[in-house]
Amino acid sequence: MPTAKNAKLQIEGGRTYKAFAAMTDSGDNTVFTISGGTVFSGKSACEPVVRPDGIATGRDVLSPHADVDKVTIAAFTCHLAGVLKEISATTASITRPTGDVAHVTSITVSDAGAIAVVEGTDGTGATFSEDRGDTGGPPYIPVGSIEIGQIRVTANAPAVIEAAEIFQTVGQHVERSDYPVFTVSNLGDGLSASAAAKKNAYVEFASALPKSHTADIVKGVYIQYNAPTFQSLGRVLDFVPCEFSHSVSSKEYYRGSIASVSESIGQGSYTALMNDNIQDLLVTEKNEILTHKFFPDENKAAYILTQGKVGLKRSFPVADQIQAAVTLSAESQSVEFGS
Repeated sequence: MPTAKNAKLQIEGGRTYKAFAAMTDSGDNTVFTISGGTVFSGKSACEPVVRPDGIATGRDVLSPHADVDKVTIAAFTCHLAGVLKEISATTASITRPTGDVAHVTSITVSDAGAIAVVEGTDGTGATFSEDRGDTGGPPYIPVGSIEIGQIRVTANAPAVIEAAEIFQTVGQHVERSDYPVFTVSNLGDGLSASAAAKKNAYVEFASALPKSHTADIVKGVYIQYNAPTFQSLGRVLDFVPCEFSHSVSSKEYYRGSIASVSESIGQGSYTALMNDNIQDLLVTEKNEILTHKFFPDENKAAYILTQGKVGLKRSFPVADQIQAAVTLSAESQSVEFGS
């Protein structure tokens, strides 16, 4: 009969800080991972910080200028390679097409944090293309840069740039750090992962990032995080992971009824035999969000990860071991791993 007699429970006893580094596109332009980042700590002040390249503060930063072929650029901030850059107000000038044909100019911030103008290729007529690198279309943006807007003209003669010639739609002409929105999975999906990139910790965007940079790649996504280091808890028993529970309710109608199902994540728990219930590690870490790693058999590779807020109910019996009933309140269910 299988039992958990040889089980081992480990707790996040410390963390290793990882400075901002580029994440890797899994290939779908939506899910991003980091080399070595199998678990992200959720402890207060140690949570992962994700900074996609793009404008951080400021909207519609381009506007017409009184001089011909020039636009005004308002002050704004942006994220570049995980660093917040402050860009001062300035101006930028465009180059007109050689004839009365479609021409797109991208106004960008270079990887050095300077305003840079990137000219597209003249079209064969007055119709614009939406394909990057195409004639009459927007140019590819250098890797490491961000796009803050486009100027679209169809006339060769110098003229004041009109508001209608300035394009600043987020996700199409402008790269913002907060778009598309994203979620962070601190643990990954383990054995339930729908793709290999989701096995361990990952970042997932609500929609695919545009392939607007040289070589048809997406903008940079950077992350700073803390990697948990685990230490074994010596005297624990009866570990229960955080899992979904389901309930059914019904609504009656004339001559019948219909049922609906709801689900909620239950608390995880275990019992810890303590030394004095005052100076033990669990007491010093109570009310913190910590990662637990449970091996049903310490001699085998399979384990469960649970990340939740640690709650304690301590007891000091007269004739029994001092102990604490530990609860784990998690935002997501525990995750199983085969290795």
